[in-house]
Amino acid sequence: MLIVGLGLIGGSLAAALTRGGWEVGGTDAVPGRIRRARELGFISREEPDFLRAVSAYDVIVLATPVRTIRTLLESLRTARLRPGAVITDVGSTKAGIVRLAEEVFRDRGVYFVGGHPMAGSHKAGLEAAHADLFENAYYVLCPAAGTPEGALALVREVLAPTRAKLVTMDPDVHDRVVGLISHLPHVVAAILVHMVLERRNESDWYYYLAAGGFKDLTRIAEGDPAMWRDILLENREVVAAYLEEIARRAETLARLLRNADDFGQGENFEGDLEGTADVEEFLYRFFSEASRYRRALPEKRRGAIHPLFELYARIADRPGEIGRLTTLLGEHGINLTNLEIFELREDVWGILRLAFRNESDLLRAHEVLQEAGYDVEFPR
Repeated sequence: MLIVGLGLIGGSLAAALTRGGWEVGGTDAVPGRIRRARELGFISREEPDFLRAVSAYDVIVLATPVRTIRTLLESLRTARLRPGAVITDVGSTKAGIVRLAEEVFRDRGVYFVGGHPMAGSHKAGLEAAHADLFENAYYVLCPAAGTPEGALALVREVLAPTRAKLVTMDPDVHDRVVGLISHLPHVVAAILVHMVLERRNESDWYYYLAAGGFKDLTRIAEGDPAMWRDILLENREVVAAYLEEIARRAETLARLLRNADDFGQGENFEGDLEGTADVEEFLYRFFSEASRYRRALPEKRRGAIHPLFELYARIADRPGEIGRLTTLLGEHGINLTNLEIFELREDVWGILRLAFRNESDLLRAHEVLQEAGYDVEFPR
């Protein structure tokens, strides 16, 4: 099979499939990246010429950003492809890409199965790629219209070494779901960061106190700007509708808070407030229902927003404590990928935020540190 694009996702796919026994060819717009993927053992064949290489493979994976996937599909209109070849992708939006693929490959005996691996990392690029990136993550497959069962079965077989949870979904349903649980949160996070940024001349405290909950809520605003620009443009109708909905809900709350003193006890409100006796009851119910549903979400399930395998550790304020903790983890073969010192957090003081590559390292670190007497906890 051929993997087009050898960044974090493409490189990790190549590593997983090579580990699973598949012969993997790799191509990328950056020649040095192809060579490096071969050096890392992720691919067995270097393919510098994309259009020439596609004629030699039965399975082709387009592992590039969304806009580039569209460009690659257009370039395949006139390319020589093997009869029965199956093309798949890794784009975060599916409906538009699947429709384009249906047009490009119509009546050519070539099949397209849209794909979206819901996994990622706080690091990017080939050097961050690893074979276990997709383990236990949902991997959505969206077959184009008319795709035979055999083509879908082949994609499933190829992806089996990723150890991902493969699910099949209608592309429009996929875009509505990820639009709410992934795309909208990235927009909201960016809006919150802009609100703080635009108040930097008003008071420095917006900057200094933006720790803890604010940083947890807005960490996804650090995503690749070009990637998120393209995702929003691809899924613009869905995201726009959700933004309009969240604006209506926000306006309802704003109106309620502005006029809270005017509402009497025992009064029923219309619309979103129907059935609520008073303002205090509504606000309590609003937060209570959100809290209950949020706690019910499976903490260990990996979804559309890339997970962080993190742990908080309270440490004493004396020289050498950080070194002592990191040395302990290293002695147990636990890979610590990031470390942040929290000087201020709303609910916890004097802690380190420790980040790990996978859940296994996270759980082992929790056990090792706890046995060593550290006060450790998982993020709430």
